[in-house]
Amino acid sequence: MLDKHTTIVVIGAGAIGGVTAAALKITGRNVRLVCKHAEIAARARTSGLHISGIKGRRTVKLNAVPAIEDLGGPLGLVLLATKATDCVAAATDLLPFLKSDSVVVSLQNGICEEDLAEVVGRDRIMGCVVGWGATMLGPGELEMTSDGDFIVGNIDNLPDDNLPYVRDLLDSVVPTRISANIMGELYAKLIINACINSLGVITGVRLGKLLASRQARRIFIAIIREAMDVAAALEITVAKGGGGKLDYYRFLAGDGFVDNLKRHLFIRAIGFKYRRIKSSSLQSVERGRPTEIDYLNGYIAAQGRAKGLPVPINHAVVAMVKDIESGSRKIGSANLAEAIFSDL
Repeated sequence: MLDKHTTIVVIGAGAIGGVTAAALKITGRNVRLVCKHAEIAARARTSGLHISGIKGRRTVKLNAVPAIEDLGGPLGLVLLATKATDCVAAATDLLPFLKSDSVVVSLQNGICEEDLAEVVGRDRIMGCVVGWGATMLGPGELEMTSDGDFIVGNIDNLPDDNLPYVRDLLDSVVPTRISANIMGELYAKLIINACINSLGVITGVRLGKLLASRQARRIFIAIIREAMDVAAALEITVAKGGGGKLDYYRFLAGDGFVDNLKRHLFIRAIGFKYRRIKSSSLQSVERGRPTEIDYLNGYIAAQGRAKGLPVPINHAVVAMVKDIESGSRKIGSANLAEAIFSDL
């Protein structure tokens, strides 16, 4: 069982991982950081990571190494903050250093918990929703861009004596709560990311301009409908998204003109409020890196296929994003006019 003597390891020195590791170190925690690049690990050890943003500016030195194999073991608590595309490989590298009672907390976008559980075992995986934002300005330069929370829980909704420890630990970063429905919480975030991230890649515009488009809003709604059909088939009770403001069940209720108008107005308001947001998946494509589409719309599409449910819009979105990644399709709003979207 985890206790005050547990060494905490954060895997991934990107925006979320770096800010989390720094916040834990500031509060006196025994934390180690694994960076993907040796130069960032060296900077973290010597001059430190520079953290800016809504909670002020700090420079924090960390015990950092460039690779998981440099850690040694055994490891008690691991906060896995890699990109979703890298999490299974990281878990595989971690496996030799884990104890039977080690805890691995997944901090990814999308739903990675099932894939991680196949590698390290279901009893070691703890689900976590990251409800706050950060960005990497440059190597070792991180900015916390928005406040929010962590939500943690057992992926099988079973009692877990380690949950209060992890809650109290992460509470030193942002407010943290325990959920008895962590898969429903994760799915709620997945849906909104499947809309915003994928459509951001396809169109290449920021959220305000994206959701000013009626056609984009139609696709947004269609993605949600298919995702909720899949959730029902998986027997997942979807939590409220958007910081508790979006009840997906109420959002989709009714088929009349007024019901549909309300949906469009709600989405338009989101676009206006967060108009400057640029899809993290679009940023990945612009840097020549793969997106997390397989863990977002790809998850919905795969689960729909497994359950025999038609989810054509999510399948089409996945195919478009992969075409953009490969260079066979251009980014642009013209993609919203594809035939698959014509009847929405």
